[in-house]
Amino acid sequence: MQPYPLWKTILLVVVTLLGALYALPNVYGEDPAVQINTTSGDPLPVDFAAQVDAALKTEGIQPSGSRADGGHWVVRFAQAEQQLKAADALKKSLGNGYIVALGLASKTPDWLTKLGAKPMSLGLDLRGGVHFLLEVDVDDARKAAAQRYVTDLPNFLRKKDIRYTGRRQEGERTVLDFADAVTREAARKAIAKEYPELKLDAPDGATTLTATLTESEVKRIVDFAVQQNLTTLRNRVNQLGVAEPLVQRQGANRIVVQLPSVQDTTRVKDLLGATATLEYRAVDETGSADSAAASGIVPPGTELFYTREGRRPVLLKREVIAAGVNLVDAAATVDENGTPAVSVTLDSQGAKRMFEFTEKSVGKPMAVLFRETVVETNYNAEGVPLREKREVEEIISIASIRGVFGKRFQTTGLTSKEAHSLALLLKAGALAAPVEIVEERTVGPSLGADNIKQGFTAALLGLGLVSLFMAIYYKVFGLFAIAALLLNLVLVVAVLSLVGAALTVPGIAGIVLHMGIAVDANVLIYERIREELRNGTKPGEAIQHGYDRAFLTIADANVTVLIGTAMLFALGAGPVKGFAITLAIGILTSQFTAIVGSRALAQLVFGRRQRMSDLPIW
Repeated sequence: MQPYPLWKTILLVVVTLLGALYALPNVYGEDPAVQINTTSGDPLPVDFAAQVDAALKTEGIQPSGSRADGGHWVVRFAQAEQQLKAADALKKSLGNGYIVALGLASKTPDWLTKLGAKPMSLGLDLRGGVHFLLEVDVDDARKAAAQRYVTDLPNFLRKKDIRYTGRRQEGERTVLDFADAVTREAARKAIAKEYPELKLDAPDGATTLTATLTESEVKRIVDFAVQQNLTTLRNRVNQLGVAEPLVQRQGANRIVVQLPSVQDTTRVKDLLGATATLEYRAVDETGSADSAAASGIVPPGTELFYTREGRRPVLLKREVIAAGVNLVDAAATVDENGTPAVSVTLDSQGAKRMFEFTEKSVGKPMAVLFRETVVETNYNAEGVPLREKREVEEIISIASIRGVFGKRFQTTGLTSKEAHSLALLLKAGALAAPVEIVEERTVGPSLGADNIKQGFTAALLGLGLVSLFMAIYYKVFGLFAIAALLLNLVLVVAVLSLVGAALTVPGIAGIVLHMGIAVDANVLIYERIREELRNGTKPGEAIQHGYDRAFLTIADANVTVLIGTAMLFALGAGPVKGFAITLAIGILTSQFTAIVGSRALAQLVFGRRQRMSDLPIW
């Protein structure tokens, strides 16, 4: 046998050590925990530890740990029953100013955490919780977009002094009538230049002009509606106080919401269906907001509100310039001076009012008021939870008007972080299109624990049966395959932990399936070695030829399986994607362990035997 390259041996040792290091956190397990944050995002008070201890002592609950961790407070418990009892006690004691979330806290030592090692995340089917599949009514978003042009186009033609004799909407089409073909052609050219997102149809010999949205514009509107709803739902789920929630887009117009450890679906439905909107209003500078806040007497024609940051009182005029329903788009950007800003686009109705207001209000302040109806759970004297609706009204931005604007404008005077947050809030103020719950299911924590136990049993059984077959059929070389398979499993766990992929029941199925696929590479190698021995090749050369000549066959088989898993990931839903991810990772790692790992062991055992007459592989 030829000497085995030193660099391959070093690579194998390094990969083994790193794999063991990053798979190690999964050995320590997790504690039931309660995670506490402030609803405003402000830092926790200095005496917060004492508040938590007092609330738990009142209920006779003894935590196993309580400390600040990454900007929030984590309280650990030995049992899940204590966790649930403590969460109720903390909610009653701390009030609505804090978010109390159920979760699991890793017991990984600090030295491993500092190296970036963390345990695998568990999916909803293993941890328990609620699952919602929401469908966005994109037809409603398309109709709303088309309706805007019934007002926009006539207003535009009036500004251009092009006369039309009638306007109407037919489905998603806007139809304009003109006195003659010459006027219609002038209108077509002007509209085509100003509104490139419209497809214009002007039949020969007719005096009508039909405007419809282009396919690219329809796609943009649908994408924006789904993305805006996605941002809105994420903000609302964050208010629920759930550790590691999942809110993600699925397909063209659906959104998946998964909330681990939550069992109260009614509360979640209330939150997802809560109403929210935005209002642009003028700031009243004639009255004293501080006096109005102190006396409770508000000047006529104004209303008293408070800023989100600092809770500063501000008087706003009652007249609404534009509201969230007029919002078309919002994005964080920079102004002409390179400073952070938020770019806002309104529809024609809101743009007209904004133009009329700013034309006479340059240099004056304008505020963005955020309104939302939320459902909260409070407790009476007997400790019975009471569900109550509460109106949230707070000013999220005040900026001076620098010039006259209407449809498109910028809010300036912000930091980069504030501009990004404001853009999200502007988008998340209200749902861009209605949503409907098309699928709902609840997974209990006990069912999740059973799934973990059954999955672990299935994995051990699969590993045992595969190992038994390989040891009996291939003898010493079978032991090499078993060692490579164990290393492969360690590497799969390490990669899943590193990339943060959630392990699900289909993911466990993928791991069990990949055990057979992983040793299949060794089977191809060993059968090739047997063939070489039958042809009279010396044992050392047979080993070398077996590994070298089986490489392309193994690679080809793995590539075909990877193509299948890629299709599963691209076209499948959540559970199918979990299966595809674990299977793909296992195939990639098995290519390394089967060829490099088992060959290094074969080289170590048989490499120095110069006078071998046979191999223990028959």
